[in-house]
Amino acid sequence: MWIQLLAVAGGFALLVWSADRFVAGAAGTARNLGVSPLLIGLTIVGFGTSAPEILVSVVASLQGNPGLAVGNAIGSNITNIGLILGITALIVPLEVHSRLIRRELPFLIGTVLLAWFLLRDLELGMADGLILLSGLAIVLFWVIYEGLTSRGRSDLVAEEYAAEIPQDLSLSQSLFWLLIGLLVLFASSRILVWGAVGIAEHFGVSDLVIGLTIVALGTSLPELAASISSALKNEPDIAIGNVVGSNMFNLLAVLGLPGILHPSTIDKAVLTRDVPVMFALTVLLLFMARGFHKKGRINRIEAMILLAGYFGYQSLLYFTAVK
Repeated sequence: MWIQLLAVAGGFALLVWSADRFVAGAAGTARNLGVSPLLIGLTIVGFGTSAPEILVSVVASLQGNPGLAVGNAIGSNITNIGLILGITALIVPLEVHSRLIRRELPFLIGTVLLAWFLLRDLELGMADGLILLSGLAIVLFWVIYEGLTSRGRSDLVAEEYAAEIPQDLSLSQSLFWLLIGLLVLFASSRILVWGAVGIAEHFGVSDLVIGLTIVALGTSLPELAASISSALKNEPDIAIGNVVGSNMFNLLAVLGLPGILHPSTIDKAVLTRDVPVMFALTVLLLFMARGFHKKGRINRIEAMILLAGYFGYQSLLYFTAVK
């Protein structure tokens, strides 16, 4: 079992490093091709921070472990809001200035409701996967439209993304890191899934629970690093935007791919326990971002509420699924 634990730890480390290299390479490539900073931030950065979840989902599905993929998608969303934004806002309270972030949040709630509607029959089939991936195409179209039509308008998140995009990478260097990042992402995902499945078998718990806990936490580490870094640089809209974008990618791509690659039945607990917690945290984030106060802000008290929700959910998992 120690080999599996080392595989998980090594897989996490490689995932974080390769996701960073993949995002840097992709963003640098787009910048060299003349793509606007806002468009790069809303698409490439959002996709890049979800790349670990996507690759783990693909590998798990191809290896016949769709429960791990489903748990990873839903668990990562819960981790992103409860743990990552909770920790980030506890360190630096986050103010939401961007109109784009406020407009994306209702889309995220709609995506959560769509996922619940598709899973209510306790099956994740090919039709469900196609619907979710079609939703991803619609969201990407909207994001690209926003990025192209907002060139002349001022939005703080655009300025923050412009400051984050690497300026010192040539096109050849960017393509090199893009390829290396993608290859290491795939390899580390295989290592991680192998280790996670071994741990699940050793302790006699389901792939779903491992996906909701260990794997969800590990694949969310890039979002944690990105959000804390952005908050410390006084870029709160990126800190929140990364989480919102990543959560939409998780539900539409990470949850959609298993339906196509390995259709399967869904544990009833996903609908009665996991999706309701994800929905509640998403609605809570919407209210915080739009403003319990006069302006949207996640202060330290609200950060503690998010953290309490996350650790309360982990306790619920232990008592209902593990113990």
